[in-house]
Amino acid sequence: MPTILQPAPKDAPGLSDKFGRQATDLRISLIDKCNLRCTYCMPADGLAWLPKDRLLTLEEITRIVRIGVRDLGIRELRLTGGEPLVRVDLAQIIASVRNEFPELPISLTTNGVGLAKKAQALADAGLSRINVSLDTLHSDTYATLTRRNQIDSVFAGIDAALAAKLTPVKINAVLMRGINDEQAPELLAWALERGLELRFIEQMPLDADHTWRKDNMVTAAQLREYLGQRFVLSPDTRPRAGAPAERFLVSNLGEPEKILGTVGIIASVSEPFCADCLRTRITAEGKVMSCLFSREETDLSALLRDGSDDAAIAERWRAAMWGKPRAHGMDHVGLGSKDFVQSDRSMSAIGG
Repeated sequence: MPTILQPAPKDAPGLSDKFGRQATDLRISLIDKCNLRCTYCMPADGLAWLPKDRLLTLEEITRIVRIGVRDLGIRELRLTGGEPLVRVDLAQIIASVRNEFPELPISLTTNGVGLAKKAQALADAGLSRINVSLDTLHSDTYATLTRRNQIDSVFAGIDAALAAKLTPVKINAVLMRGINDEQAPELLAWALERGLELRFIEQMPLDADHTWRKDNMVTAAQLREYLGQRFVLSPDTRPRAGAPAERFLVSNLGEPEKILGTVGIIASVSEPFCADCLRTRITAEGKVMSCLFSREETDLSALLRDGSDDAAIAERWRAAMWGKPRAHGMDHVGLGSKDFVQSDRSMSAIGG
């Protein structure tokens, strides 16, 4: 039986929820398909991809952004996947949104495979900056984690993003116990040398194989211990402003006054920040996910395709966000708790 949505109160601003949060960060998945098979996301044989006619079109994506920015208080856009570079009209989507909203920050999350050939075109279309997923500097470890031998392509893509001035270029890294966890200091040193902003992300229960266990993940506290073997981390005093990453200033041991750059840690599991969440997500087929871990979705695609006006779409979107759970898809924080039920969707199907 479909969930009955409770309309958002007329006086609730934008995409508000019952807990006083208001979403201003829109994340749209452009496609569920991916050209890697990362162990913390997807099974080795891949998934059943959505047929093309189920994916949001360029026009529908632009319309969603228009409604979000014009009517609902959206202030930034992140394009995700799957792997968004697989989408053949990616540059046209970016250009369409940029044409309507010249000042809107538009970022992209990608695995970097194929980015070397596309970075400049994406920048020319109006992309503001880019996040590239890279969990290791070693080809053998990369192949173990992604089940593909594409690390040189990713390095080339990062160089191309820097050349195209898609900055700050951020690197997203997931640590897996016994595979790449002890490589964390090396990865940070590499990022700092190149002016990249590295962000470590705790492994979350969003894998298609459902093998995640809380007692086997690398926590933020353990990560800080690894990094502390080589660096001094000092809290960054700039306001976090709802950002998922807690930032730290980085310096070498013995030289705490010489700041080399920053590192971010996204600790969704061990140090959750749900009370400050500002995100609203749209899946590749046009469903609102109010929480990354929610098992409930609200379809916008039917309204986009049946002649409904913008006001009707906005109200359904507002209702979906009004029903946002307090945390982790529940009424309390607790990934790994006994009452947590993992979503049937993996990260590739949701969008990051």
